[in-house]
Amino acid sequence: MDSGQRESGAAAGDFPVIAGAGPVGRPGERATVRLRQDEAEEPARYAPEWLQLREVADAAARADELLEPLRDRAAGLPDGTVVHDLGCGTGSMGRWLAPRLDGAQHWVLHDRDPYLLHFAAVASPRVAADGSRVTVETRRGDVARLTPDALAGAALVTASALLDVLTREEIETLAAACVDAEVPALLTLSVAGRVELTPSDPLDTEIAEAFNAHQRRGGLLGPDAVTVACEAFAERGATVRVHPSPWRLGPAESELTAQWLRGWVGAAVEHRPELGERAERYLRDRLAACESGELRVVVHHSDLLALTRPAGGAA
Repeated sequence: MDSGQRESGAAAGDFPVIAGAGPVGRPGERATVRLRQDEAEEPARYAPEWLQLREVADAAARADELLEPLRDRAAGLPDGTVVHDLGCGTGSMGRWLAPRLDGAQHWVLHDRDPYLLHFAAVASPRVAADGSRVTVETRRGDVARLTPDALAGAALVTASALLDVLTREEIETLAAACVDAEVPALLTLSVAGRVELTPSDPLDTEIAEAFNAHQRRGGLLGPDAVTVACEAFAERGATVRVHPSPWRLGPAESELTAQWLRGWVGAAVEHRPELGERAERYLRDRLAACESGELRVVVHHSDLLALTRPAGGAA
């Protein structure tokens, strides 16, 4: 078992829960990007192997349609664009977005895990779409307590797969910080609570419902996060756009699909241990279909762009 896999208390070993397939932590532990500088060293929540495995699917899923307003804003910044990437992981957002924007960029990478921060910095892109320079710095901190002061000078806040592991209070704090600092936010790849598997199985819906319930444990928002974020930004005067960003997994993505399946079913069983034997059969059959190239999966996500209203200007 690698460092990205957690044993479920309900079905240890049979259904290893994979962090990143859902907001999954050890029993009694919250999955969150929160970090306080004065706390002792904590283990990583997301294994870099899992983040690397999903990066290609993430890049294919991200909504290019939301970028046009950001390109327009970047073009109007003579001193370049400062981007704060929250919960940056291995830095996949920067590798995707930086080459799609013109002009000089400075990326501020936030994460709780110093190893991931190092990886993200080393593997960050160096040039923008027009050949301008891209620079990076890293920060460890409590992104759930982000303040407008922390965003001073920023032109954009980004995050990937972050909203669904936050609480309502944390999303409202994030929205308030962005709006008060007049910084737009591109918050991508939030789970939508819907999965399509082909061919279908009678247990699909039950597993999906148990997984979604698992995501909502302890006040976390899970598949409700995008709705709450839309409300939080809109109530503060921002213009909000949402676009689908689904993973579309076929035979070429079998390794990712298999890992995702183990995490998805494992989290469902952790929430509903009575699924045990049926879920074991289900996972065995699904993995066999994945290996033979017969299984196709659509995992629905949403990307959200919140355009704040500059002082005296339009959003």
